[in-house]
Amino acid sequence: MKIANFKNSIPNNSDNFYLLKLFIKKLIDQITIQRIIDSAEIVDVIEDFVSLKKRGTNFLGLCPFHNEKTPSFIVSPGKGIFKCFGCGKGGNAVHFVMEHEHLTYPDALKFLAKKYQIPVEEKEATPEEIAQINVRESLLILNSFAQKYFSDKLMHDSEGISIGLAYLKERGFQSHIVNKFQLGYSPEKADTLSNDAVNSGYKKEYLLKTGLSIESEKGIFDRFRGRVMFPVHNLSGRVVAFGGRILKANKEVAKYLNSPESEIYHKSDLLYGIFFAKNSIVKLDSCYLVEGYTDVISLHQNGIENVVASSGTSLTQNQIRLINRFTKNITVLYDGDMAGIKASFRSIDMILEQGMNVKVLLFPDGDDPDSFSKKVSATELQTYIEQNQTDFIRFKSQVLLDDCKNDPIKRATIIQDIVKSIAIIPDMIIRAEYVRECSILLNTKEDSLYFEINKIHTARKGSTAQKTLIQSNIQNSTAPPIPSYVSQIYSEPEEKEIISFLFNFAHLPMDETLDLETGETKLLKVAEYIIKDLEDEDLEFQNMVYRKVFEDYQKFLYQGNILEDKFFIHHEEESIRMLATDILSSKHSLSKFWEKGGALVEKPEDVYKQTIPRTLIIFKLKIIQVAIQNTHEEINQAQKNNDLPLLGELMTRFSTLCEIKKILAEKIERILTP
Repeated sequence: MKIANFKNSIPNNSDNFYLLKLFIKKLIDQITIQRIIDSAEIVDVIEDFVSLKKRGTNFLGLCPFHNEKTPSFIVSPGKGIFKCFGCGKGGNAVHFVMEHEHLTYPDALKFLAKKYQIPVEEKEATPEEIAQINVRESLLILNSFAQKYFSDKLMHDSEGISIGLAYLKERGFQSHIVNKFQLGYSPEKADTLSNDAVNSGYKKEYLLKTGLSIESEKGIFDRFRGRVMFPVHNLSGRVVAFGGRILKANKEVAKYLNSPESEIYHKSDLLYGIFFAKNSIVKLDSCYLVEGYTDVISLHQNGIENVVASSGTSLTQNQIRLINRFTKNITVLYDGDMAGIKASFRSIDMILEQGMNVKVLLFPDGDDPDSFSKKVSATELQTYIEQNQTDFIRFKSQVLLDDCKNDPIKRATIIQDIVKSIAIIPDMIIRAEYVRECSILLNTKEDSLYFEINKIHTARKGSTAQKTLIQSNIQNSTAPPIPSYVSQIYSEPEEKEIISFLFNFAHLPMDETLDLETGETKLLKVAEYIIKDLEDEDLEFQNMVYRKVFEDYQKFLYQGNILEDKFFIHHEEESIRMLATDILSSKHSLSKFWEKGGALVEKPEDVYKQTIPRTLIIFKLKIIQVAIQNTHEEINQAQKNNDLPLLGELMTRFSTLCEIKKILAEKIERILTP
C-alpha cells in the first residue's frame, strides 16, 4: 500500500487524532518534541491570548474558556501549569493550545514549534517504516482496514446488502446508527478478507495475531464468515476487536463469535461502546450498563448515549474501574430473566466495593433494552428509566425475599447475603443509610445488621491482633499501631492533604531512621517517610485517584527514584493531571492549629515536619474513633444477647482502642506544643 493512499484512507472522524499520533512518531522525533515542550514558556504562550497581571509568583487573568468578570485564571510559571478556578480547566502549555485553538496534540506541537521557530523536519514514511513502528500499531492499522472492508461489504456488496443490511433494517437500525458504530458484514466465502488483506500488503502474521484469520494445513481462512460485524473500539476510538453475529439458524455454530485476546485486545479491560459513551457519561454523571451490542446501539438510536455493554461476559474489576474514571453512578438495565439477574449480583457487589452508586432497572417481561427502546419514543424511554430505577440493595432485598416466603431459615440466609453487600460499601455514611433502609425492609433491628457487618469486617482483617509500626524520631515518640481488626474509613480531607504533601514536599528531608542492613543512620525524605508509615500500617487510600498517585510514588521509590511534579502534570490519566494541577496551583492551606500569636503561618514549607506526622496521626485517629463506635454497638448487642464470652472479648478490644486513641491524641498535643 502506498503511503499517500494510506493517508487518504484515514476517515474524517476521531480516528484522525490517533492515526496522526502514529505518524508523529516518524514525522517529529522525540528530541524535537522535547525541545518544543522545553521552549514553550507557559506565560509567554498564554499571553498571546489572555491579558495577564503578575500576582506574587503567579499571573492572573480572565479565563478564555468561559465568561467571567472577576479573574479566576491562574498561570504558574514555576510549575508550568495554568488553572481556572471558575470552570476547572487546567494543564500545561500544550494543553492550553489544544483547548484554545481546538487542535490535536500533534498540531498543537507544530503550532508551538512555529512560534518558537523550531524546525520540524517532516518526511514521508515508507510502508516498510510504518510496519516497523511496532506490532501493536500494525495490528491496529490492520483492524482499521478490516472495519472498512466489512462496512464496504455491508453497503456495496450484493451479499452484504441482501443479507447483512436487510437484517439490520429488519432490526430497526437506521443508516446513521449503522455508520456511527461502523457496522459491517463478513461474506460467507472462507477467505475473502484474508486474501484482500494480503494482496493489500498486510502481513499474514498480523492477520493471525488479530484473530481475523485462522491458519490450517490448507492455508489461512477468515474467522468471521456470513456474519454481521460489530467493531469493538477502545477508549481512544480505535478498533481493537470484532464481534460477529451469524444470521443462519445453525445450532452447531455459536450465535456470536468474538475476536480472541491479542496484544491490543483484552476483553476484561474494555466495555463495548465506551468510546461513544464517555462524553455523555461525564456530562450526565451517570452510566447505563447493558449486556449486548444491540442494546447499546438501540439506546443510542433513541437518544440515550451514556450506555456501555459487558458484551455477555461477567463484569470485571478493570471494567468497573474504567467506568469509575468518568462517573460513580451506574444503573444496570436488566431484561426479565430472573436467573440472569441473580447471577449478576456478585458483579454488582464488585461495583459497590469500589465505592460506586448502583441502581437497577427491570424492563417488562419479555423485553430487553433493545426491544423496549423500539416500542417507545425517546421521551417515554427516558421517563421509564427515571421512574423505575431503584437502588440495588432495595432491589436485591425484594428479589431474594420473594423466594423465601415464610421459611425462617431461608430468610436468615438471605439477610446474611444482603448484609454482605452492605458490608463491602467503603463509605460509612452510605453504609449506614442502607442499614437503616434494610432494617425497615427486612423487619430486622439495625443493631443486628451492624453486628453482622462488624463480624464480616473483623473476619476480613484476619486474626493478627497488631502490626509493627515504623520507629520515628520525630518528637521522640512512637505512634501506636492500628489493630488489624479495624476497618478503614473514607477520610477525604486527610487523604487529599497527604497527597498534597507528596506533590509539594516529596524531595525535602524529613526524618532519620536506622538502616538495619548497614547499621548506619539514613535520612528519609518526605515521600519515603509517608510511604513507609502507611505501608507498615497496611493503610491505603479509599479515593481511587489518590490511591493511584500513591501507587505511582511507591513504584518509583522501589526503583530508587522520587517522582517530579512534571510526571503528574503530564500523566496519561486525565483525573490525575487535573488533581496535580489543582494541588500545585493552590496555596497549601494550613489548619487553624498552625497559628502563632494569632497570625497564620504563611509558609507551609517552614512547618511541614510537624504538619505531616500530625496529619498522618489524625488520619489514624479517625479510623480508631469509628472502630470505637462500632465496638460500642457490638457491646450493646452482646449484652442484649447475654453472650458473655463475646462481651469479654469486646470489652478488652474497647479498652485497647480507647488507649490507642488517648496516645494518638497526646502525640498530637506534643507536636502542637514542642
